[in-house]
Amino acid sequence: MRNLFVLLFFIFAYASLTQAQKSFPDRCLGVWTGTMQIYRAGVVKDTVPVKFTVAKTAAPDAYTWKTEYLSPKMPLTKDYVLRLKDAAKGVYITDEGGGVELLNYQFGDKLYNVFETGGVMLTATYELRGKELIFEVTAGKKPADAKQDVIDYPVNSLQRVVFRKSKSK
Repeated sequence: MRNLFVLLFFIFAYASLTQAQKSFPDRCLGVWTGTMQIYRAGVVKDTVPVKFTVAKTAAPDAYTWKTEYLSPKMPLTKDYVLRLKDAAKGVYITDEGGGVELLNYQFGDKLYNVFETGGVMLTATYELRGKELIFEVTAGKKPADAKQDVIDYPVNSLQRVVFRKSKSK
């Protein structure tokens, strides 16, 4: 019985070590599905089915990072490439095409991205939590009267998807 316990311990330890050695996008490989909940003022205002695909590309350390919003009214596909920029620092680039490249920072099992467009501050995160991949985007406009050193951005909206990996056929 003791030998079985020791064997199981080493199997789990090895599995954890090999998992930790894989990059964040390598651990996300596959097709994920979920439903985006769109919140305004803390209340769900809409939902949209979403499919997220992560696959290796021919280029080294580059991945297809494709999100398909399967709305019957307004379907939308964001077909990006995620590239490793600095492995030691956990920095990735989301290449949206057309010269738009956003920096992403990995801390543990979470990828962070903060950017501003059209006067709106956005944060986007991907977090691996067990068998789920959680994607969140928050948005808020800079207050017009912001004149102090510390500016408090309101969070006006949240988009959140809890993805689960699709079963292979």
